[in-house]
Order: sequence, then C-alpha cells, then structure tokens
Amino acid sequence: MATSSDAPVLEKLAAMTMDSIEHCGMDAAPLILTRIAALAAMDAPAISYLAHVDPAIKANLTVEQVQDVLVAIAPVIGTARVMAAAAHITEALGFAVAVAESDAEAMAMAESESRRS
Repeated sequence: MATSSDAPVLEKLAAMTMDSIEHCGMDAAPLILTRIAALAAMDAPAISYLAHVDPAIKANLTVEQVQDVLVAIAPVIGTARVMAAAAHITEALGFAVAVAESDAEAMAMAESESRRS
C-alpha cells in the first residue's frame, strides 16, 4: 500500500499513541507522564519520545512536570537512564520544532505562490 506521507512510520506511531490515549481511563496528563517514565525506564530513543510531544502539549504538560517525573524515577531506574532520557527528550523536542518550522516555511511559500497567481 503506497502512502503520500513523508513520515509514515512516525505518523502511524503518533496515531497509535492518540488512539491509546482515547481508550485509556486515565486523564491525559498523568497518562503521558506515565508513558514518559516508562520510556525512560526502557532507555528508549528520542524518536519514541517524539510520538508523545503533541499529546503532551494537548495535555498542557509543563517542562517542570516532565522534570519532576524524571527526578521521581531516578532512584528506581538510575541516574544514567534519567540523563539519557533527558537528552532524548531534548532531541525529540528539537526535531519537533524543526519539523514545525519547516512546515510553517512550506505553508508560507505556498501562500506566497498562490498570491502571485
């Protein structure tokens, strides 16, 4: 099956994440914080955190709340994994910002082109 998306795997993972959130009885904020804790415990790569950026924003999570979760789980999973998680989260946020900027530039260029026509 062909797809027109530039990032079909990431989009599928994001859709799975949103579907899971909708079918879970937990409120969105504690659910995302629980998932972040689980990702940290698994030593997940940055791309795994990326699927949770949009749900975290929609749940109105703050950087401080995410930091508090990492502090809370550090004695259980270890400081090395917490530091790795912090780096992976930062990387995922940087990627999300870069994609958003790229999308905004593409939209601005398309709008500019349509005005010229």
